[in-house]
Amino acid sequence: MSIAPSNITVHYLNDSRAQRIIWLLEELEVPYEVKRYERLPSLLAPPELARIHPLGRAPVITDGDIVLAESGAIVEYIINKYGKGKAQPPSAGWLDNLYYTHYAEGTLMPFLSWKLILTMTGSRVPFFIRPVAKKITGGLVRTFIDPQLQANLSMIDMQLKKHPGGWLAGGEEPTSADYMLHFPLEAMETHMKDIPQSMKDYVQHIHERPAYQRALERGGDYAYARK
Repeated sequence: MSIAPSNITVHYLNDSRAQRIIWLLEELEVPYEVKRYERLPSLLAPPELARIHPLGRAPVITDGDIVLAESGAIVEYIINKYGKGKAQPPSAGWLDNLYYTHYAEGTLMPFLSWKLILTMTGSRVPFFIRPVAKKITGGLVRTFIDPQLQANLSMIDMQLKKHPGGWLAGGEEPTSADYMLHFPLEAMETHMKDIPQSMKDYVQHIHERPAYQRALERGGDYAYARK
């Protein structure tokens, strides 16, 4: 069965999960257009994105009459419709691919998001209560968030050491697990100390790929790109 030509537009918010989508499209050599949006000073998405999808968040793609949000859903859609057999895990790595594809947003990103929210909250309240707010939010981060992040780092480190210099599910090419997990790992490498060397090597392995470099050119400035 022939596949209809791609008519994909990626609605790309700067420094966002949308980087996952354009890296995938470049790896699969699927034609696409980019419409870029800039975050507001509050770091929220601009209201223009709500004209594309009711939640006004990114990434969102349009493909003909289809409007699809949620990066995990977009990754699966693109691989299933345009992958032509690429981005598939080996049979021995099928379960790892399934797990880490959903783990990225289901487990890891909520901890990172809460750490960001709590850290920002302590700095954005009125100045006369800021010391107290920072003490409370800092305590929450140290007590509840950081230990969970360390446990997650240890698990990811063990997984990456199973396939040194390669991909989460093994095999010769990135799969949906890699497209999903690379974004939080980039953020962690940028903002956290004592990141395992396996994670640093993994992110570097991704950043050195020609398709990733092309994605950076298409998407524009990206805070988590290595200089």
